[in-house]
Amino acid sequence: MVDMQFKDSLLEEIHQEGLLDASQLGEIQEEHERTGRPTRTIVLDMELLREEQLLELIARHLGTEVIDIKAVEIAPEVARSLPASVARMYNVVPLEADSNAVVLATSDLLGPEVVDELMFVLTRDASFKVARETDIKNTLQRYYGDESESVSEMLSALENELEDAGDIMKVGEGDENVYEIESAANAAPVVRFVNLVLYQAVQDRASDIHFEPFENEFKIRYRVDGALYEMAPPPKHLALPVTSRIKVISGLNIAERRLPQDGRIQLNVAGRTIDFRVSTLPTQFGESVVLRVLDRAVVSLDLENLGFPDDVFENFGNDIKKPNGIMIVTGPTGSGKTTTLYSALRRLNSIESKLLTAEDPVEYEIDGLVQVPMHEAIGLTFARTLRAFLRQDPDTIMVGEIRDLETAEIAVQASLTGHLVFSTLHTNDAAGAITRLIDMGVEPFLISSTLEAVLGQRLVRTICKECRTAYDPEDDVLEQLGLTRDQMQGQSFYFGAGCTKCNDTGYRGRRGIYEYFRISDPIRKLISERKPSLVLREKAVELGMRTLREDGVRCILDGYTTVEEVLKYT
Repeated sequence: MVDMQFKDSLLEEIHQEGLLDASQLGEIQEEHERTGRPTRTIVLDMELLREEQLLELIARHLGTEVIDIKAVEIAPEVARSLPASVARMYNVVPLEADSNAVVLATSDLLGPEVVDELMFVLTRDASFKVARETDIKNTLQRYYGDESESVSEMLSALENELEDAGDIMKVGEGDENVYEIESAANAAPVVRFVNLVLYQAVQDRASDIHFEPFENEFKIRYRVDGALYEMAPPPKHLALPVTSRIKVISGLNIAERRLPQDGRIQLNVAGRTIDFRVSTLPTQFGESVVLRVLDRAVVSLDLENLGFPDDVFENFGNDIKKPNGIMIVTGPTGSGKTTTLYSALRRLNSIESKLLTAEDPVEYEIDGLVQVPMHEAIGLTFARTLRAFLRQDPDTIMVGEIRDLETAEIAVQASLTGHLVFSTLHTNDAAGAITRLIDMGVEPFLISSTLEAVLGQRLVRTICKECRTAYDPEDDVLEQLGLTRDQMQGQSFYFGAGCTKCNDTGYRGRRGIYEYFRISDPIRKLISERKPSLVLREKAVELGMRTLREDGVRCILDGYTTVEEVLKYT
């Protein structure tokens, strides 16, 4: 059998045992990278192996046996020996425990680094037995209760532990002793606390986690579906150990607290591999740290799943197959531009095409793409990278953002010499992208001969399916949306009443609304004549373009989102 290499340890084991052939393994790996779903789930869903075979394989690797956890009665003191946060984070259940060792049931093939971390957090030796995943989940539920209740309990339990840890936690902001800071950052209660915060963020589908030190408090906030929520604030003196812990696991310099730093963390959270992008910022009261959560299971990098209207899906799909030209995606920060571009690149990613990306920073690592992170400090700018790209014989190039005339000119040059170029711009609507390029100093005739299309987009929150409620809108609301009663044809509008599933917000998840501005011949003529964006926009609408507001109205009538969301973003 050909010697293949797999990043995933379970796939590697299946390969070593010769249970599946190379094409099946490749298919599983591809699905795992595309969706972020755990390998074991994919193998079972594809019905390539039975769960018993997988469990036997995991048990052999861990040098242990498979057990039926349903038949095991766990003593209350054994359940208490493992904090709920640790049990949920690592998907393990304690079977036996004393002051020196603990026997844990797992359904996953735990890597040596996870085993080491578990032993460190529990401050005792750990050995393992293997059980079915559903049985482990049910046992967790039985002994550790409902998740929402458990988080506040975990926090108060951690508070007591942190108080017991005493002086080690009391390193101050002005403290320059790196050894003491590192000891505090690596103290078991701090490790557990940070793991709990990350676990909770992933469970709540947060896109960002903010750690913010203020004069008298230390705040932690999650951004879910574009809105920020605050969690119960930990004690102020935890700010330095917690931020230092994040810096330790993301490979940053914990002694440097005067300059911003950027890093990455890859963690296994409840059986899923999650990437976190870390950014630190020195403030008056300590370092503010923001983690961007990059969870493949939440963000789908498939064009089909972006919520494009049918006509936009078809046009965009055709335009990205063109041999050359420039495709621009516009919208404010956090409107999903990068996700759209990645989805387009995934569609084009094949053996026959060379795809290069220049990003600041690289968000998702995708096999088959040559991805270059920008590094302004050493002079690695978009413009310089783009120049180098042209000597790398690419077919398709993605530039994270067109920020200046130099980058714009090289993008135009690349397009004229037979390359397809993707990029983003921060403008309010699709037509504004052309005005922005002209303002930068790009000649209108170059824009009209290279630009193929501009996709304007926004993300609006979707109504929670569990508590969606219909109502009849007032006339003034219809007027704001530019709708008449006749156009509604008796359709209802909806809002979310609020329930436990959506944390009483009425919203769960987000979807895109789009306007697709194709550069046709009449538009090219107007660009060459330097017409303002309003004229370009009117012409595009006349030629059939649906504006962001109109696409938002479509989403309201289809029952996906609310009037408030559409009015807020368009």
